[in-house]
Amino acid sequence: MPGPKNLDPSSSPRALLGAELRFAREQAGLSQEELGAPLFVSGSFIGQLEAGTRRMHLEYARQIDEILGTGGFFVRNCMAAAKSKYPDHFAAAAEAEADATTIKEYAPQLIPGLLQTEAYARAVFWAYQPTATEDVIDALVAARLERAHLLTDPTTPLLWVVLDEAVLRRKVGGAAVAASALRHVAALVRKHRVIVQVLPFSAGGHAAMGGAVKLMAFEDAPPLAYLEGSGAGQLLDDPAAVARHELAYDLVAASALSPQESLALIESVAEDYEHEEDL
Repeated sequence: MPGPKNLDPSSSPRALLGAELRFAREQAGLSQEELGAPLFVSGSFIGQLEAGTRRMHLEYARQIDEILGTGGFFVRNCMAAAKSKYPDHFAAAAEAEADATTIKEYAPQLIPGLLQTEAYARAVFWAYQPTATEDVIDALVAARLERAHLLTDPTTPLLWVVLDEAVLRRKVGGAAVAASALRHVAALVRKHRVIVQVLPFSAGGHAAMGGAVKLMAFEDAPPLAYLEGSGAGQLLDDPAAVARHELAYDLVAASALSPQESLALIESVAEDYEHEEDL
């Protein structure tokens, strides 16, 4: 396993806490597993805190200060690291996503946030919150589009998405918005920036029928799995649990259309929606 990278403490509050946690733990002569034991977390969890792929919650900060004798440093600083523009159930996953080298995602209902257009994202948020104010929706859309800046790098992260055919058939925002959203996905595929497959209805039952799953791998931290439902999410770091979801994703990808066949279907459905608008 590669050694830990040198974190830049100025890059983010989480990077600062991670770098300081690693320094304090090593000064105390503790392994990640030894520090994790009294916190009732795994050594992998401590590694993710140190790598900046997980936020440090106040309850852990208090215990870490006590165990490592750091005079309240982590309590004082964890609040800044915990601030997020994302909903509470997704904040930790969004922060981990920004550090991932590989992201694999199965999407059963909607185009994933990283691939959404502004109009599509706006339609999604209005559907979720039909009585929200314009300001609230604007803020949610802005945060979602900001996440997509991850794709401005031509190579990192590797993004591999399996879309259920239901994603293509659901006209979120109407035919014109859905057509534009699918064209956007197709354009990213044609630029070789993302890998996209479609799981057709004809595939029948499959290993990920339980819902959406996002898998994230990192350069210097154990992988994570994120499971999301309606207004709820769970970030998993247990190796056995992550491995189960990795297998489910692999089985779904094996049942999906090839990338070439998937692109043809995505563009065909987009064209159908465009013709529908012309009628």
